[in-house]
Amino acid sequence: MQFGIFSVSDITTDPTTGHTPTEAERIKDIVTIAKHAEEVGLDVFALGEHHNEPFFSSSPTTTLAYIAAQTKTLQLSTATTLITTNDPVKIAEDFAMLQHLADGRVDLTLGRGNTGPVYPWFGKDIRAGIPLALENYALLNKLWREHTVDWQGKFRTPLQGFTSTPRPLDEVPPFVWHGSIRSPEIAEQAAYYGDGFFANHIFWPASHTQRMVQLYRQRFEHYGHGSADQAIVGLGGQVFMNKNSQDAVKQFRPYFDNAPVYGHGPTLEDFTRETPLTVGSPQQVIDRTLGFREYVGDYQRQLFLMDHAGLPLKMVLEQLDLLGSEVVPVLRKEFAALKPAHVPDAPTHASRVAARDSKKDEVNA
Repeated sequence: MQFGIFSVSDITTDPTTGHTPTEAERIKDIVTIAKHAEEVGLDVFALGEHHNEPFFSSSPTTTLAYIAAQTKTLQLSTATTLITTNDPVKIAEDFAMLQHLADGRVDLTLGRGNTGPVYPWFGKDIRAGIPLALENYALLNKLWREHTVDWQGKFRTPLQGFTSTPRPLDEVPPFVWHGSIRSPEIAEQAAYYGDGFFANHIFWPASHTQRMVQLYRQRFEHYGHGSADQAIVGLGGQVFMNKNSQDAVKQFRPYFDNAPVYGHGPTLEDFTRETPLTVGSPQQVIDRTLGFREYVGDYQRQLFLMDHAGLPLKMVLEQLDLLGSEVVPVLRKEFAALKPAHVPDAPTHASRVAARDSKKDEVNA
C-alpha cells in the first residue's frame, strides 16, 4: 500500500499571523514539502491543477518534473488533472515526457474540476462536464496505446494518422486514477477501463464514499478485470496532529475556521464527526485511517492533505515528521497484515512492465 500527501496548491492567509505567502513562496515551499515527504519515508506526492486564484498550480507537470530531478523514490501524481478542459493530446504528450524524465515514477488522477468559470476560459461548457470526461479519456487512452491514431469525436477537431510524442516509457502508459467526489459516471468509467478509482473522501460522510467505491468495485468485476476486491482504490483525506489531541484541536481551529473549503460552515467538531477529517494525536489518526478499510475494503493508496488553509511551512514539515515517524510505519504494518494475498499492491511502472512482459511470455509459450 502506498502512503503520501497531496496539495491543492491554495495560497491562503495564515489566520494566526496575517501573513499571506506570495506565489513564489508557495511554489518554492511545495518543492520543499515534496522533498521532505520522500525524506520521511512517504511514497507519493500529488499536486492539483487550478487556473484561478487563490491557487498557483496551473502547470503540475512542470512542477513535478522539477521535483523528479531532486528525488529518487517518490511517486509523482496529480490531484487532479483536468480531463475536461485540457486537450487529451497535450495530456498524452506532457505525461509521457514526465514519465521519461522521472524514470517511470509517474501516474495521474483525472478529474472534471468543480470551478465553473474555468470551463469557458478553455472554450468548454460545464454542462457537458461528464461527456467531456468520457470522450476525452477515450482519446487519451487510445493515444497512449496506439502508435497511429485516427479519431473523430464531438468536442475536438478530428485526428488523422496522428502519433503523440514521446511514446510512453517502455510502451507502458502512466497508470490512471479517475478521481471523483460525487459522480457515479466516473466510477463507472474507471471500472470500464480497469483503471484506479480515487475517492477524495474529504467532504462527504463514510456512507457516501462507501457507495461510490462499492459501485466501482462491482462494475470492475462486471467488466472482467478481476474480482471486486481486486479493484484499485485510493482515498484522500486531511489530518492535523499533535502529541496531545487537545493541543491539535487548539492549533488547527483557526486554520479550519478560515479555510477556503471548510471555513464559515459546520464547526470543526461537526466536520471531524461527520467526515474523515481527523484532528488529534497520531494514534487517533492511525485508528481513524485503519477504520476506512471497514467500509471501502482493502485499498492501495492513502493520500493526506497537509498544507491547506494557510498552515506555515514549518508546521507542515512538522506534520510530515509525525506522519513519517509515528503514523505511516504503523499503518504499513497493520494494512499489510490485513490484506489477503490475492489483493494487488498499488501499481507502479515496474510492476506494470513486468505484468506486460508476463502476458507476452504466456502468449508465446
